[in-house]
Order: sequence, then C-alpha cells, then structure tokens
Amino acid sequence: MAENILYLTELLGLKVYDLKRRVLGRVRDAALVPVVHPVRIERILLSGGGGYTWVSVRYDQIESITLDGIYLSDEHLIPYHEDEYVLRLVRDLLDQQIIDAQGRKVVRVTDITFDIRREALRDVLHVLEVDIGVRSVFRRLVQGVLPRRIVRKLQHYIPVNSIRWELCNILEPDPQRRLRLNIDLTLLEEMHPADLADIVEELSPEDREAIFEAIDTEAAAEALSEMEPDIQAQIIESLETEKAADILEEMDPDEAADVLSELGKETSEEILEEMEGEPKAEVEELLEYDDDTAGGMMNTAFVAVHEDGTVADALEALRRQQELADTLNTIFLTDLDERLKAALPVARVFLSRPTRKLSELVQDDVIKVPVKEKANRIIELFDKYNLLTLPVVDEEGRMAGVVTADDIISVLRQH
Repeated sequence: MAENILYLTELLGLKVYDLKRRVLGRVRDAALVPVVHPVRIERILLSGGGGYTWVSVRYDQIESITLDGIYLSDEHLIPYHEDEYVLRLVRDLLDQQIIDAQGRKVVRVTDITFDIRREALRDVLHVLEVDIGVRSVFRRLVQGVLPRRIVRKLQHYIPVNSIRWELCNILEPDPQRRLRLNIDLTLLEEMHPADLADIVEELSPEDREAIFEAIDTEAAAEALSEMEPDIQAQIIESLETEKAADILEEMDPDEAADVLSELGKETSEEILEEMEGEPKAEVEELLEYDDDTAGGMMNTAFVAVHEDGTVADALEALRRQQELADTLNTIFLTDLDERLKAALPVARVFLSRPTRKLSELVQDDVIKVPVKEKANRIIELFDKYNLLTLPVVDEEGRMAGVVTADDIISVLRQH
C-alpha cells in the first residue's frame, strides 16, 4: 500500500484469505479491547460462506493487510461470541455521537482511520483518528461504486476533518461497560465548565446522565451551574439521590437552592435529606425565601472581618476561605453582633500595609439590601452603581449573604 493508512469503510467488505489464498469470508466489523491495548485492533470479525455465522480473527493471525484483501498466517478461527470488554467499531462507534474534547463539541462519527504498522513480521491496525467531515461521507457514498484506489485519489480534493483518537470521548450509558471499555473522562473534567455544559445540553437525557454519573463531583457541580434551569432539573432527577446530593453540596448554596426549587417537592426533600453539614443548612435557609427576592438570589458564602481589624486579619480570613479566591472581590466589615458596617474591595486590601486598620481604607458608604428586597430593585442597584457584589442583611442588619453579578445575569437570562 502506498501509504500506511486504511479506513474503516475500506476495511469493511475486504476478503480474508487463508494460507492457500482461498477466501474465508468478508470483514464485517473490527474490535478494540481497550483494557488490553488502547488503540490496537485486537479482532477482525468476518462472515463466512452463508453469512450467518461470524468468526473472529485475532490480530496475531494476520500476515498482511492491503486494499485487495487480508492474508492470514494462522487460519484456525473460532466463532465470534459477544464480549462486554470489546468495542466494536461498526456497531458501537460508526454513525454514533462522541465528544470532541479538543473542539469542545458533540460530533457524529462517519469513518475511522487506521495506521497499518509492521510488528513482528505482521501488519497490525492501530486506530489513529475518527473522521467526521465531508471527505469521509464521500468515501462511504462511493465505496463499492468506484475502485478503492480511485476513491483515494478523488478524496484529496476534499479537506480533512478528523479528531485524534486520544481526544475522543465515547458515550456509554452503562457504568459497568464504561469500566470494561476503560473509558476515561479526564478530558471532560478538565474542560471549562461552560464548555462542558454546552456539550451536555446537546446530548440525549440518557447520555447526560451517563456523563454526570461518571465525572467527579466537583466538575459535575461546576458544569451544572452553567446550564439552563430545566436541564439542571432533568439531570438531577435522573441521578441516584446520593449522587445528586453530593453534586449539590459542591455548588454554591444559592445555585443548589435554585436547582432544588425546580424539582418536585418529594424529590427535593429526598435530596435535601441526603445532603449533609453546612451546605445542607445553608440551602435549607435559602429555600425559605422567594426566588425573586434578595434572600432567594443571594449566596451565603462571603468573607467578613471585624471592623476594628487590620489588613493582616483580612488576609488571614481570605486564606481560610481559599475556595472563594476565584470569585471574591469584596471583604465586608462587621461589628461584634455581625451587623454590616462597610465593604472593601479586595484589591485595596492587597495594596495596603498589613498593620493598617481596615476602617481607614473605607471610602464609600456601603450599599445593601434586606433579604426581602425584590429582584427588580436589586437589578436597578447593580445597574446604577456598577456593582459586582451587593450585601444582603437580615432584619437586625446582620450579614445574611451576597448577591453577585453572576446572580443578576442568571435572573436576566430567565426573563
């Protein structure tokens, strides 16, 4: 073969020859066994004379692979039996949706590219790429109509559109089969949550559930927070109660409360019962407020320091709540009764001497709202004062939580 490349559409239908160059059958499928080798084709499946019984050819029984056929070095073949550790490319992958982890999108497989390698005096197929573009569609349309070599020449006029195999994520709803097929979802967990959310929203409910059951809880929580409320509810309802509770515990309390409020009362109570510790208490508190009030919108995670404290005290408080580092922009000053007195930009704190009093850094009166303030008024305040954070206080003037710009965006998206 001029180049060491073979396509699945070329492989299918190829004649398989025994040691005496007699035809044993034609190729009907090819199979990986990922727990044995991640890319090597372990078996080629072919139909015999009548076409009703399939037999299995091991990779080490093959001598050579060409566009004219496959020639064996060992013709002792056995009938094919279903095996849960096998990924069959035609049955399980061709024309199926997969996730392109690099392009961060859902794509449909239209062909598969193999690399033919010479190993121990035999040709061995390794999966190289998954094809998703017009070129592979063209190959399939003319396969069997035009000679394979002519097809290869013509396809060079069409741009390549393919994904390297290691950047593909296969969708498998069955958790046990995911383990047997050694499907690794690390690339999905490393995606930006918004990108993962976009991908999941394109999938079927079954595939959404499969991904959320498989990825780690933190990645699931971050992605869920980026989704539309109706899809959030669908996903949480599809999960086991314990898994759903674990995910909601990882979310900001206000977001978790919003998700629970979208569920049926019985489902919401079951999940809340499964939640534990501080996240549970915070979510229960937020669920007492109407969605269109400050209490319903606010997040109970914030950093507050006594008004007589120093910059060093504020920095220590920030270190104790490192999980807020990516989103925190304001530190709140309170008195001994936790009543809100002032607000300081984090940047101003960082630029000041550790021994300086926090009260000396205050420049403006703090803008705040009560827990029962309506969403429309809160949006007006964010717009008027260009706020990033708005503190929420209870009837005694004590800090209850904060409304952030992200919360405002979420409200606006729903209207």
